[in-house]
Amino acid sequence: MKSVRLEVTHPVGLHARPAARFVQTASEFSSSVTISNLTKGSAPVDAKSILMVLTLGIHQGYEVEIHAEGHDEDAALDALKALIEDDFGEK
Repeated sequence: MKSVRLEVTHPVGLHARPAARFVQTASEFSSSVTISNLTKGSAPVDAKSILMVLTLGIHQGYEVEIHAEGHDEDAALDALKALIEDDFGEK
């Protein structure tokens, strides 16, 4: 299992469109992927579930941790990291 910590800089955080893009990207990989809101100290949730991701209440400036486990875990983390760092393609 590998993980990455990131700050969400998108103005609306991980809500609506950004959350949908995040879940869509996570779902492209066969690895198990979870995300947790480190700022609020939340437990990890399934990153492939839009409802679970939205329950985290991740706002701009919050720190998240993404875990991936499986044969394509590196690719999954790389893709999700790039997505967050690029403000979900909305820069």
